[in-house]
Amino acid sequence: MSLLFSQRKGIKPIKSVIQIDSMDAELRNGLWNALHTHYWSCPSPEFGDIDEEIYLSENPDMDILCKQLWRLYFKWPIDTLSDYWDDTYKEVRKYFFSFEWYEVYDFIEFVANNYSIDSVNSQFMQSCNNVLEQELSYRFVGGRITEISTQEEISEIEQALEIPIKPVKEHLKQSLDLLADRKNPDYRNSIKEAISAVESFGKIVTKNDKAELGDALKEIESQVKLHPALKAAFTKLYGYTSNADGIRHGLMDEPNVGFEDAKFMLVSCSAFINYLIAKSSKAGIKI
Repeated sequence: MSLLFSQRKGIKPIKSVIQIDSMDAELRNGLWNALHTHYWSCPSPEFGDIDEEIYLSENPDMDILCKQLWRLYFKWPIDTLSDYWDDTYKEVRKYFFSFEWYEVYDFIEFVANNYSIDSVNSQFMQSCNNVLEQELSYRFVGGRITEISTQEEISEIEQALEIPIKPVKEHLKQSLDLLADRKNPDYRNSIKEAISAVESFGKIVTKNDKAELGDALKEIESQVKLHPALKAAFTKLYGYTSNADGIRHGLMDEPNVGFEDAKFMLVSCSAFINYLIAKSSKAGIKI
C-alpha cells in the first residue's frame, strides 16, 4: 500500500511495530467492516438491510450462525437470542467493540469456521487478511488466525494443506494449530508435527513405514535430481530436531525454542513438501 501524504511528509508516523499483543481502533474497525460486508449485510435478497421488522429466521444460514454464537461462543441461554435480526446485530456489535484484542481474533475465527457457506467464509478471510496486512498484524491461514505475516509464507502453508495426503495434511494442520494458539502456544510440538509431515511424505514415497527423511530423499533422487544445497539444508534441519538437545528428545528441560523457530520450520516443511510433490510428479512417482 502506498504511503499517505501525511506519512510521506513525516506528519503522521508510519506503523513500525506489528500488532501482536494489541489492537488499535483502525484494525478493529477494519475487521468489523469485513464482518459487516460478508455476514451482517446478508447478501440473501429476502434478508435485505438491517431492519427491526426482519426475522432472523428469514435467513437460515445466519440463523444457524447466530445460534452457534449463542450456544458455543458466548455460551448464553439460547432463549435470550432475539427473533429479530436488528436486536441480534446490536447485541453482537456491542460485545465486539468491548472485546479484548485477542477475543476479536477468537470471534472472527469462530465465525469463519461456523458459517455454512464456504465461499463466503473464504471471501471473508481474504478481506480480513487484506486488513491485517495493512495494519501489520496476524493472518488467516488454513482457517486459523496465526502470526504469519507474508503472502509467500501463507501460500506455501495453504498449498501444502490442500494436498490429498491425509497423514501429511494432519501433521501440518496440527503444527499450525499449536503455533496459532495465542493463549498457550506449543512451539516444540509445532516443530515436531511439521517435521513429522515431511517424514510421513517420505514413508509414502518409499512405501516403507519405517523410512526416515534421508531414505525418501534417496528414493526421489534416484529418479530425479534434487538440488544438493536444498537437500543438505533440509537434512541438517532434520538433524536439529533429532539430536540430543533438539525437539524430538523428551527432555524435561525446555530447549531454547521460540515462535520464530516454529514458524520457520512450519513454513520450511510446507515449502519442502510442495517441492517434493512437484519433483515426485516429474519423476513419475505416484503419491
